[in-house]
Order: sequence, then C-alpha cells, then structure tokens
Amino acid sequence: MSILTYEFMQHALLAGFICAIICPAAGLFITLRRLSLLADALSHICLAGVAAGLLAGFSPLFTAGAFAVGGALGLEMLREKYRHHAELAIAIMLSAGMAVGAILLSWGQGLNANVMSYLFGSIITISMSDLKLMLLFSLPVLMLIYFFWDQLFFITFDEENARLTGLPVRTLNIAFTSLTALTVAAAIRLVGILLVSSLMVLPVASAMQLAGSFRQAMFQSVLFAQISVLAGLLFSFHFNLAPGGTIILCAISMLLGTLYIKHNRSKSKSNITTKQA
Repeated sequence: MSILTYEFMQHALLAGFICAIICPAAGLFITLRRLSLLADALSHICLAGVAAGLLAGFSPLFTAGAFAVGGALGLEMLREKYRHHAELAIAIMLSAGMAVGAILLSWGQGLNANVMSYLFGSIITISMSDLKLMLLFSLPVLMLIYFFWDQLFFITFDEENARLTGLPVRTLNIAFTSLTALTVAAAIRLVGILLVSSLMVLPVASAMQLAGSFRQAMFQSVLFAQISVLAGLLFSFHFNLAPGGTIILCAISMLLGTLYIKHNRSKSKSNITTKQA
C-alpha cells in the first residue's frame, strides 16, 4: 500500500520538503560564518517557546517561533557586545533557553508527554495548521536569501570589509538571525528540537566536500537534505523508527559517503601526479 494513502504521511512529506529547503539554505551561511552552534542555541530557546505554548493553550509552533525570534534579537545584541567572542553570546542564549524551558515545564503538569514529540519530532502529529505555519515561517527566509544573496555572501566571507563599504551589516545580521530562528521553529515538528541543528549543518558539511563554488554548495546542500529527509521518512514509516533520528542518521550516512568520495578523488589525483613525475 502506498504511503501517500495516509494523510499523516502526506503532511510529513510536505513538511520534509519545506524543511529540506530552508534548513540547509540558512545552514550554509551560518556554517561558513563558523556559527554552527547558533542553530543549537535557537533550538533550545524554542523549547521554552513550546513549553509556553502548551501552558498557555496556544500553538506551540507559533510560540516557539516567537521565542526564537526574541532570542535571536537578544543574541545579536550580545554578539555586538562580544564581537570577538561570538561563541560566548551563543552559549549565554543557549543556557537561558534551557533554563526558561526547564522552569516552564516544571510548572506544567502532564506536559512531558506532549513535549516529547517536539523534542524528537513526530510525523503522525504534523497537522495542516503546522504545515501552514511552516510555510509562513519559510517564505521570509527564502525571500531574504533570494533578494540579498550578494550582500549575505559578502558578509559571510568578509564582514569587516562589508562594514567599510557601507553595507547595513547590523540590520542584515539581525534579519538573517531572526529568520534563521524561524527556520529552526519550522523544522522542530519534523526532526525535533534536539536534532534540528543537525539538519541545518550535516547536508552543508556533505556539500562542502564536493562543491566547487558557493552556488554549487547551496544546490547540493538542499539536494542532500531532500534525500536525507525522504529516505528518513520512508525508513521511519516502514520500520517504526523515530523520524527525527532516522533523518539525521541518513544525513550522517551521506556525509560519510561524500568523505569517502573526496578521499578517493584526492588519492586518484595523488597517484596521477606521482606517475607524471
């Protein structure tokens, strides 16, 4: 029987398609800026948002997005204070997110069961309203990358010179970090709070092994993410596995594959050079 006959799998595949575009698209920029842990910090802030939503009776995905954007703004303020120690700002916000989340969860009685699906992802609980929110969160991210591609590229590789040329670096940083927060919030329903940063980083790490340019890295990152999500959802459906963990294991397998290919390429080039010499 086709998995598409199940409504929850239709929702899961659509959610996976959306997340496999926006996660590596944002992840490529933060990885090259050596801010890979940014997604981890924002995901922990999302935990506080999910807990607040469950306590208040609002959509946890919506409150997670709101908390994540607020945390992103706070993080950018701290990065300005600790300009040469960006990892310190990330560590502070990660700790704050975990602390607030733990306190809010301790107030709620019986919330732990509901929180589990947000921590590790759950394909059977993705609703049409979740899909609409994911799409709502995704569009601004893609629009920012599309319309400010050159500026973001410049800032990614040379932020100081970008400032000197008059680019509104601070504004673009705030906008990008806030939209990265929305990316994290959009993906937590699929892969979970604890694993969302992996979906943003692992496909990028795979693409960096094979790509010859920035644009190729972007295309390949999205391609690797799509394959990982599709394979992960299929395996999780047929073998009754946790979807988030299965998707990430597929992404890790692809990374190992690209490392092997890169190693063989380097070995072949070395052998050719040796023979020519």
